Amino acid sequence: MSGHSKWATIKRKKGANDAIRGAMTTKISREITIAVKMGGADPTGNMRLKLALSKAKANNVTKDNINRAIQKGLGASDTSNYEEITYEGYGPGGAALMLDILTDNRNRTAASVRHIFSKYGGNLGENGCVGWMFKKKAVFTVDRETFDDEDKLMEIAMDAGAEDFEADEESFEITADPDDFNAIEAALAEKGIETASAEITQVPDTTVALADKDAEKMQKLLEALEEDDDVQNIYGNYEFAE
Repeated sequence: MSGHSKWATIKRKKGANDAIRGAMTTKISREITIAVKMGGADPTGNMRLKLALSKAKANNVTKDNINRAIQKGLGASDTSNYEEITYEGYGPGGAALMLDILTDNRNRTAASVRHIFSKYGGNLGENGCVGWMFKKKAVFTVDRETFDDEDKLMEIAMDAGAEDFEADEESFEITADPDDFNAIEAALAEKGIETASAEITQVPDTTVALADKDAEKMQKLLEALEEDDDVQNIYGNYEFAE
């Protein structure tokens, strides 16, 4: 099957610098806290918490940090002022970018994100300017190190409702409608197949290839956005040309 979703979400680099790793832990912990506040501490009935915990696992967030975030959500002492916003814009080479924002100061965040886009060859746009290029999908990643039977995995995924299946040298990626998230998760768990990540994300309809200076600028733009505490998730329709 054709693969297109591997570029939808900015993948975490194994060699990410300490600033990005620290910012990621802060963002995921905040997401866990908000999820618990909104839907309780049981991930079985709280999809938002389930996804946040999956992200925490994929990014090696410690159990202590996770437990602190959960307890903070149960106390719900300092989360009432946060609001969720989506920013849209263009990066180098005309690539489309969407950002999930969680902030307690809209003006501060808007100024910071606008500055980052401008500094690294991008342009923050109006709501809706690129959103039409993306579709919300459930995406599961399985590392070959944990399960390497491609035909079997595809069969399990498709029987559970998957729409797309992609394989490369290191991993498999399963794409489905968000409504089928639980069914696919359960099917994989029943067969003892561990996922490296499981998320509901934004998948682009088409991609833009970036090379040379545009690729370098995009890398710097992404790193700066990753380091911004208010930017929770980044989605793009680009790929780096080999």
